[in-house]
Amino acid sequence: MTNIPSLVLALAQKEPSDTFYTHAPEWTWLVVVYFFVGGIAGGSAFLGAMLDLFGAPQDRPIARLAYLVALPLITIGGPLLIWDLNRPERFWHMFIQSETGRPMFKYWSPISFGAWGVGAFGLFALLAGVGALAEMGLLPRALRALREGPLGKIISALAGLFGLFVAGYTGILLAATNRPLWADTSLLGLLFLLSSISAAAAALILLSWRRGHPGSLHWLSQMDAYSSVLELVTLIVIVVSLGSVVREVWGNGWGVLLAVGTVLLGILIPLALHFRPRLAGRMSLPGAAALVLIGAFVLRAVVVLSSEAV
Repeated sequence: MTNIPSLVLALAQKEPSDTFYTHAPEWTWLVVVYFFVGGIAGGSAFLGAMLDLFGAPQDRPIARLAYLVALPLITIGGPLLIWDLNRPERFWHMFIQSETGRPMFKYWSPISFGAWGVGAFGLFALLAGVGALAEMGLLPRALRALREGPLGKIISALAGLFGLFVAGYTGILLAATNRPLWADTSLLGLLFLLSSISAAAAALILLSWRRGHPGSLHWLSQMDAYSSVLELVTLIVIVVSLGSVVREVWGNGWGVLLAVGTVLLGILIPLALHFRPRLAGRMSLPGAAALVLIGAFVLRAVVVLSSEAV
């Protein structure tokens, strides 16, 4: 029979992951900002698609707002990611084969797969955003077809689908880099996806809480709360499952920043304000939303920069 205490001791004393012996990619704050704004863009498009496809007529204004948030953020995020490349002028090599000039898609490469996914999301975010502006009377009426009928539904669905991809892809990209923490868990994609949905709901709440329909705001609040709960559970599973890796990477000031900035300020206090709105009165909803955004940014900063520092 296996000696349980000896087995536990052996596991506790095992050598650290070989990811600690790899070279850091030297990512900067530009990557952190891209992960943040890209996540909100993807999450916003997903929430907008959900309201378009399954919501009530009074949810239409929030759905439009979601696309009008997604479009400029992904427009900002793309150049940030390109600028952080060692050779930013060669970003087109992710799409075009230099020898032949033909489109190139490597389904086995996370970078190639991600580049095309982000590009597709940008296209459908653009179409949905243009349709939203036309629906508001800011562009020619003919462009309202992008928001109406079967075509509008298809565009919304694809914007939401690729939005989910963009929201979670950043975590998957990290897992492909063979760095401490990033490559030691397969849950970073899920963690970033849930955080992105929560942050997007928070951003939409902040932009619409004074004039948005109460039913739409309540739905956003629920999406924020449920995503935050699942995000917390996922983060706990990551910490418990990684053991010595987490102690090496987060057993310092980074861990304190994560605990205070993300867990306490970004998840627990907002959840308390969601479920006990009397704690802050009419400021509970926007206050919780603002804290969620802070927590989402801190999460990405800690995950990216703490591994870079090893």
